[in-house]
Amino acid sequence: MHTQVLRGGASAAVAARRVRNILGSVLGRGGWKWRTHEVKLLNTSSGDTVTIGEISYKLKTPRNPELVPVKHISDSLPQTVVQHLRWIMQKDLLGQDVFLIGPPGPLRRSIAMQYLELTKREVEYVALSRDTTETDLKQRREIRSGTAFYIDQCAVRAATKGRVLVLEGLEKAERNVLPVLNNLLENREMQLEDGRFLMSAERYDKLLQDHTTEELDSRKIVRVSEDFRVIALGLPVPKYKGNPLDPPLRSRFQARDVYYLPFKDQLELLYTAGPNVAAERVSQLLSLATTLCSQESSDLGLPDFPVDNLLPALHVLNAFPTLSSQQLVQRLYPYDSILGKDGRAAVEGVLSRFELLDGRRPPAPSAITSVSRATGLEGHADVSLRVADKDVTFQVPAGVKETRPPNSSLAFISTPSHSQLMAEMMQSHMVKDICLIGAKGCGKSVIATEFAAMLGYSIEPLMLYQDMTARDLLQQRFTLPNGDTAWRPSPLVTAAMEGKLLLLDGIHRVNLGTLAVLSRLLHDRELDLYDGTRLLRWDRYQTLKEQLQCSDEQLKERSVLPIHPSFRVLALAEPPVVGAGAGSRGQQQWLGPELLTMFLYHTVTPMAMGEEMDLIQGLTCDVPKEAAQQLLHLTHSLRKTNDPTVQSLASSLSTRQLLRICRRLSRYPEESIAHAVNKACLSRFLPSLARASLDKSLADCSMQDTRDPSEHLRDLSCSVKDGVLTIGNVSAPVHSATEKMKVPDVLFYDNPQHMMVMEDMLKDFLLGEHLLLVGNQGVGKNKIVDRFLHLLNRPREYLQLHRDTTVQTLTLQPSVRDGIIMYEDSPLVKAVKLGHILVIDEADKAPTNVTCILKTLVESGEMILADGRRILSDPREAEGRPNVVVMHPDFRMLVLANRPGFPFLGNDFFGALGDIFSCHAVDNPKPQAELAMLKQYGPDVPDATLQKLVAAFGDLRSMADRGTITYPYSTREVVNVVKHLQKFPEEGLANVVRNVFDFDAYNKDMREVVIEALHKHGIPIGAKPSSVNLAKELPLPEVQITGYWTINQAGNARRKLLCPTETRPIDVKGPVFLRVQSYPCSRQESRALSFSEEKAHWQIPMDEVNIICDVATKDDELYVATCNPVSLYSMKERGDAVRCMELYDVFPRTISGVWQPLVTVAPLGSPLDGQAVLHEEQSNTVLHLDMQTGAVRRLALSPDTDQSSTKASSWWSSKEPQGAHKMCHDFAHENWLLFYKEEGNQLEVLDVLEGRVHSISLPINLKSVHLVAEDRWLLLESKTNQKFLLTKPMHMSAEEAGVCQLHSIGEDSASSGHGAASAEVPPPQMLSCEQLPNENLSAALDQKIVSPNRILADSGSFARVVVGFPDLVSPNEVYSFKRPVDLSLVKGADSGAHALLRGGLRSSPAKRDNCVGLLSANQVVRALPPSKVPLREIYPKDVTPPMTAAYLEVTDLSSKKVKYIPVPRSMTVSPYTSWLSKVSESDVLMAALGSGGVVTVDMGGHVRLWETGSDTLQRSLMEWRNMIGSGDGRPVQITIQRDSGLDVTAPKHGKVDANNDPHVGGNQWAGGTGGRDTAGLGGKGGPYRLDAGHKVHQVSQAEKDAVPEEVRRAAREMGEKAFKEKLKEIDMSEYDASTYERFSNAVRRQVRSLRVVLDSLQAKGKERQWLKNQALGELDDAKIIDGLTGEKAIYKRRGELDPEGSPQQKPKRLRVLVDVSGSMYRFNGVDGRLERSMEAVCMVMEALEGYEHRFKYDVVGHSGDGYDIELVRADKVPKNNKDRLKVLKNMHAHSQFCMSGDFTLEGTDASIKELAREEADEHFVVVLSDANLERYGIRPERFAQVLTSDPQVNAFAIFIGSLGDQAERLQKTLPAGRSFVAMDTKQIPQILQQIFTSTMLSSA
Repeated sequence: MHTQVLRGGASAAVAARRVRNILGSVLGRGGWKWRTHEVKLLNTSSGDTVTIGEISYKLKTPRNPELVPVKHISDSLPQTVVQHLRWIMQKDLLGQDVFLIGPPGPLRRSIAMQYLELTKREVEYVALSRDTTETDLKQRREIRSGTAFYIDQCAVRAATKGRVLVLEGLEKAERNVLPVLNNLLENREMQLEDGRFLMSAERYDKLLQDHTTEELDSRKIVRVSEDFRVIALGLPVPKYKGNPLDPPLRSRFQARDVYYLPFKDQLELLYTAGPNVAAERVSQLLSLATTLCSQESSDLGLPDFPVDNLLPALHVLNAFPTLSSQQLVQRLYPYDSILGKDGRAAVEGVLSRFELLDGRRPPAPSAITSVSRATGLEGHADVSLRVADKDVTFQVPAGVKETRPPNSSLAFISTPSHSQLMAEMMQSHMVKDICLIGAKGCGKSVIATEFAAMLGYSIEPLMLYQDMTARDLLQQRFTLPNGDTAWRPSPLVTAAMEGKLLLLDGIHRVNLGTLAVLSRLLHDRELDLYDGTRLLRWDRYQTLKEQLQCSDEQLKERSVLPIHPSFRVLALAEPPVVGAGAGSRGQQQWLGPELLTMFLYHTVTPMAMGEEMDLIQGLTCDVPKEAAQQLLHLTHSLRKTNDPTVQSLASSLSTRQLLRICRRLSRYPEESIAHAVNKACLSRFLPSLARASLDKSLADCSMQDTRDPSEHLRDLSCSVKDGVLTIGNVSAPVHSATEKMKVPDVLFYDNPQHMMVMEDMLKDFLLGEHLLLVGNQGVGKNKIVDRFLHLLNRPREYLQLHRDTTVQTLTLQPSVRDGIIMYEDSPLVKAVKLGHILVIDEADKAPTNVTCILKTLVESGEMILADGRRILSDPREAEGRPNVVVMHPDFRMLVLANRPGFPFLGNDFFGALGDIFSCHAVDNPKPQAELAMLKQYGPDVPDATLQKLVAAFGDLRSMADRGTITYPYSTREVVNVVKHLQKFPEEGLANVVRNVFDFDAYNKDMREVVIEALHKHGIPIGAKPSSVNLAKELPLPEVQITGYWTINQAGNARRKLLCPTETRPIDVKGPVFLRVQSYPCSRQESRALSFSEEKAHWQIPMDEVNIICDVATKDDELYVATCNPVSLYSMKERGDAVRCMELYDVFPRTISGVWQPLVTVAPLGSPLDGQAVLHEEQSNTVLHLDMQTGAVRRLALSPDTDQSSTKASSWWSSKEPQGAHKMCHDFAHENWLLFYKEEGNQLEVLDVLEGRVHSISLPINLKSVHLVAEDRWLLLESKTNQKFLLTKPMHMSAEEAGVCQLHSIGEDSASSGHGAASAEVPPPQMLSCEQLPNENLSAALDQKIVSPNRILADSGSFARVVVGFPDLVSPNEVYSFKRPVDLSLVKGADSGAHALLRGGLRSSPAKRDNCVGLLSANQVVRALPPSKVPLREIYPKDVTPPMTAAYLEVTDLSSKKVKYIPVPRSMTVSPYTSWLSKVSESDVLMAALGSGGVVTVDMGGHVRLWETGSDTLQRSLMEWRNMIGSGDGRPVQITIQRDSGLDVTAPKHGKVDANNDPHVGGNQWAGGTGGRDTAGLGGKGGPYRLDAGHKVHQVSQAEKDAVPEEVRRAAREMGEKAFKEKLKEIDMSEYDASTYERFSNAVRRQVRSLRVVLDSLQAKGKERQWLKNQALGELDDAKIIDGLTGEKAIYKRRGELDPEGSPQQKPKRLRVLVDVSGSMYRFNGVDGRLERSMEAVCMVMEALEGYEHRFKYDVVGHSGDGYDIELVRADKVPKNNKDRLKVLKNMHAHSQFCMSGDFTLEGTDASIKELAREEADEHFVVVLSDANLERYGIRPERFAQVLTSDPQVNAFAIFIGSLGDQAERLQKTLPAGRSFVAMDTKQIPQILQQIFTSTMLSSA
């Protein structure tokens, strides 16, 4: 009765506890006695009998006693086991085969062996693995002296000799292998390869009655013994991993569930094992184990507890009764490493239930005090541990070498946590094999080596890799010199026999099915090999020896060998992926129930900061301490977070990497740490999110990369002098190579950036590191490496990896010669032997499981080759050992790989092996470096072309980094373009770049992006040479002398006035420092598709309401001032940034419409470059600004400043217009300015450098002032327009307050001679301050003339030249180009573009005249509104003039032409129209450029540069046409030159044909085409060309290429028809369709690129694997010997690998949480945030369409109405455009009508919680919200907490630009890489795309 109770599965725990409580109290410790079956052995005369219970079995004497199991039966058999044995005996008597099924662990095998030992049966044991094939079971061929023989394998041997076949691990074998046995199991029949036929005993005996034995033998019929049985051992497969049983196979077995031993039996066993342990504690541990094996626990996803390991654990407890139970449990069941949060909580719950948690931690063993050889026991050592101040000594197995006291090694620095770990390992080592779990680079290998050295073990390292087969683990085949096949034991086997410590490095990599082969070795220390050898546990071997009375030799002949008693296994593994189910690809949870039973687990915990510091200082003594501390601080802050992106960064900063960085810092202490960290993490190629996190972490630890810019330009040269190579600041001796042929020699042009990489490489090379170079394709990795080795003079070996590279191809290539297998050394082995440098190219293409083997080579310098040789680095170890290759000290590896991730889709070599190399990111050279390099490739290619190329490619690359385009364009491509241009200079650039971009010609989006980028930089791809749109030129009127100016110098007092001046210092207020913001400027070259005067254009980043009020230039700087609010923008003509300084605080905006400031800007000259003076006209405020530092100073000019405020209140209330203050800045570059007030009578001269103001009082009231020269100014009197010339002493000084003289100027018209009253002359609008060059003057006046002159422009003339002014006293002649109509009289100024807006009337004349003189080009340029331009003359009658902001009227005085260039309309225009109209009459402002030409800025802030000079235009047009190339439409001829054999007779004219018919060839007619000797076109040897006038009708190329119009129309109609059909089908109106298109088009590009990424991932997921053991395909190198012997299944082919136990691929789960609150609707008008959110949702819906099986997504809204507004349900995603539009409409409607309020936080929280509950591969939540959290009182810290609340869910927040800098402040408080601010809502889709690509896809 009780037995039944205890054998239940689910209720076992409960029942066991109940029974224990009832019975334990009654019966006490020895009281578990019930009715039992007994096992008796009876000796009778007729032979021995075994009786179990009432069933007896008669024993037979075994023929091969060494095959009978020994010492498996324990003294007291638990009752359950006896029950199992009894059942097996029943089946045995029935002749049935049995299948013992049950949980993992050695119990089933031990029961089978116990039965076989009881019944004295011989055993054939085979551990099945995924590599087992038919031949391993039936027959294998071996070659003996040139002939292939069949050797029977286990199944056949067992059948014929009457043994029992034990098959372990049926679920591991591949599906098609085991059915081979079906017939043998059922009918005991089997056909063998060698022609024999196995037949069942009964049938054979029947045949014997009729036939003799000889006859049956001749028919090759063999009898199957009646004693043959099969015992199969397997796991139940749906619960555990593996292949399910084949139904026909299953039906042939009788099954028996062998569950763990019942509670009482186990307890009995454990009591005996741990007599020193309190009984209560034992039962608690067992209760825990039983609970964790129950059904409920496996429903929670917890792996089974390894119950069988409780026994060894109790041995440990017995020796250390004070050991904490929880620690013990952690060793048996490392739940912290395997389980997620919930699982851990569940386990800890059970622990506390059974009182096993450490409340107060009892002292754990702290350290090993001594290790010494044990005296009594051979092969053991005495180890003393210090536990809680007393020493405990115990014995552990030890190696053959001398033991070593702890902490005596120099290479090992002991830290408290490590010595603690060692002590714990010693305890476990006493009883069982150990497995160390720890992240890569945390010191597992070092600890293992130290552990082995302490115990005197030799280590046998075995690097495991994924493709490893059971054969690689145990035995490999090879051929003897005579061609016989034989088996070579693997290192694992030799280690077992010699008693070494076997180091299994990387058991997390190897396939579970392969590892199962070792389970018997680990549990029982027994092993069966392929060649029939059996290895037995030491004591079993000794027992067998005594029983059989044989010597070792005799047993060896029988292939039985002992396993050395000291042999132990130490496995190393990386931590399991926490919470990874079976579903996630590639991240299989390796630590499953099976592996748990094999080892005791110890975790190598990351060191504490102090420990790591000691370690670093111990190993690199002279590392700068401060640097090391900063480094550790950063690393530990990264390790602490629970953000997976940051965690991955922390893994690249493993202890090993930190040591490498410190070694380097100790050698080069001046290097920046940030640089080292960036290098170690390869930050250049991290996904953008991870990069952001890293930068933020670096900034938090205040370690920015402080490389000064000069560093990049520092002269990095490389030279080789006297055998020493110097690169930059590093030098190294040049190697003297014996093999000159292998030293690479490569064409290499030095450029600073590659030199920096090489300098960096040399530093690491000298430190002895192996190098890894990572970069995109075509950045010059190979070039750099080859150049590097060339400089060092090192020979190289080269290996190119690819997807089919295997471990064999990396090391040795087998080949067959004369029937003997020979191995060719691969480049790797050669390099190791000879000390060459091994260059491994494309390392990321090979599977990482292959490249893993490089790890042992780099790390321990050891590696085992396929032919049994091994590479060793230590020559001392190699002495006296056969088959050793000693690693040459000069050997190094340089590995090249592409960057991880899309679009290379290689394997992540860096992720797997990055930390054993020193990594260098190789990038495309920086623009300067690239330019210098290209110049060397194309010395004759014009510079402008190269610059355009570099700029355009730079743009494309940054797009590739951002993820806008997928292909990273590299230097290789540019170099090819330049080479082509160098060789064929007349081919246009636009044609040649197509060599690169034609790849993208069929991908519409990509093509658009590329063409846009090329056009932006002015590469006219797609332009025709004929598309030139220059403005039409009209003739100028004749030049006439229109008058004379006379400067009156007579002594007349009225005419000559003295003006007193006074000087005073300026009053400077300030400085105040304002922020200078820099914005990227997207400068577009305008001459992309056609050629016009416009050179380039870009937009100033300003608000729509702002108004541009002045533009000024100095050299190549442009300054633009705006006045609402007042701000100043500065930018370079060719620069890529716009700097902006907002002066809002200095000029507060007053009540709207009242005060409309107007600002003028004057840029200053040297030494005040980059500074400017701003002048506001109405308040007369003068500010001095420094655009570099942001300093603002206020300059008070007049001492009576306080009156202005009182005046201010009056000037806007009084209605008559006030005179404005003006500034003349013609001489600002000399750093002086002149201020005056209209209608005033004072001039203020401000000297900025000296800080003085000179005021000059005048006797007249001013209208305007023109600075004609530095010391002569032209003044106009206000009412009369009378001109005066003011002359002043050149240098005013305060002492002699210089007196200025005022001379009046008399004007006479030309007709009436001197002195006559002149007609009304309009006042000058522009008067140049310098003179025209003489040749320009002569050209303008059509006479040779040399004279001072000034050029002047007013409304009545195109231009006037005043000759002789202002220096000559004689009357100055005024030459004029008169206008037909005075401009000021032209009406209709309001018919301009914005007539309606401007309210019709212009109240006052505009403030800016927009007229400049370009003296060098001999031109006057002014900007006119369209109404003042003779449009009829420019445009033909039937053409409507385009809408323009203005026309530039260019008056060219040399060519006497005037032309009108249209300036395009601005995109936006400020609503303040009357204010605008005061600024300028046209919609643009203009200034002259330093480089010639003019710049215009329209009212919407669009800057355009214009080239006006006719010479420069001609030159530019030539260049532009050259860039397009000479595709002039002439047909291309193919000419093959060959002698035609007919000699050219004397040349002659030939006969002239009277009819002049066309002739071709024939050598007689003149004027033919293509003949010989006669005159004509295109022949051979005629005397001259003669065209007889046959008209050649040539169709132009363009016409030939064009598609006929009707074809195009048909195609268009077809498209429209299809579109309408589609709409009809989904019932969508055309209006709806166009609405949807609006959203869809905005994100089309992102959708497309996301889908490309998704597709390629899909493809990568489906990448086919090698299927081995195939009957057709390619020859598998590993099976070459099997091929020799004639096996068939020796091929491999690519195929889809069936996943084991078909794990379900779970989809990734994504939720988009959008803000649909009222504020979204309200502010949509400002920044379009709602529309952008709708676009983002549209993008998600479109991109994931059709990937529902990979991504389950839903869209949820949050607003004041709540936080779970359902927009898209995960199970009902929109299928077509109509459904999608409905979702978008819902969003829009909701935000229009919802309540206000903000539920961002609750929504995020709820979504994260909800998603975490769902089953999925990964979970993502993306929150779109506007950032006004503060308004609703939500603290950013709370939000940060919510975002990272569940490590399983990756949550991201995208804040939509909010008011002020809310969003930026928010981003600072939120975790890096988790929050984004989209100030420009256009970025939202891009950010989403970034999130997708860098997270989802990194692990997909």
